[in-house]
Amino acid sequence: MVNIEKIILFQGDSITDGGRMRGKENEWDLNHQMGHGYAFLINAILGTKYPGENLRFYNRGLSGNRISDLYGRWVEDCLSLRPDVLSIMVGINDCGFHLKDGTGSSSERFEKIYQLMLDEAKAVNPRLKLVLCEPFTLPAGARKADYEDWRREVEPLQEKTRILAQHNGAVFVPLQAMFFELLKEREAEYWIWDGVHPTVCGHQMIANQWLKYAGELWRDI
Repeated sequence: MVNIEKIILFQGDSITDGGRMRGKENEWDLNHQMGHGYAFLINAILGTKYPGENLRFYNRGLSGNRISDLYGRWVEDCLSLRPDVLSIMVGINDCGFHLKDGTGSSSERFEKIYQLMLDEAKAVNPRLKLVLCEPFTLPAGARKADYEDWRREVEPLQEKTRILAQHNGAVFVPLQAMFFELLKEREAEYWIWDGVHPTVCGHQMIANQWLKYAGELWRDI
């Protein structure tokens, strides 16, 4: 017996995007809707573990997105899907754009826009379960030369994400400390090849952490 459908939506930037196939005209291609990152892995694990639960997964991550970009497509790519579980990973592009040309959001603006997105999502579904994933970086690849600048930018956004999770009763998925711990086993590039984008192994570790903290959240719907 198949239960009532429960929608799990992944939102964010390129780390979530994972090279997914985009556009309504390509929705027929079920092989490439979830990308090739942590969202795909979570879909595979939960979908095979609980086939009778009718969990439906969507990936709407979009490469290059800052928090403001994410909010700009919030109606189409979040509210219209009416998720039961909403997972968000965002922030690292705000760091990169701010360092490049000052167009990333400050931590205060980041928090305001993030909260607005959460408020709108909860208004559509008051029973919505939220998962906020911590942005992260490692001193690898192109990030080695200016890593301290990146850490200075990302740490306030990490703190804001923690605060937002606590304020909104969301599950917070800690990722930065996990990646630092992994450096005891292998060099940074093994996990995050350019300091921002995880390798296959890095994505698996994100998926493991997400499942550890949020893997049973759908049961409360």
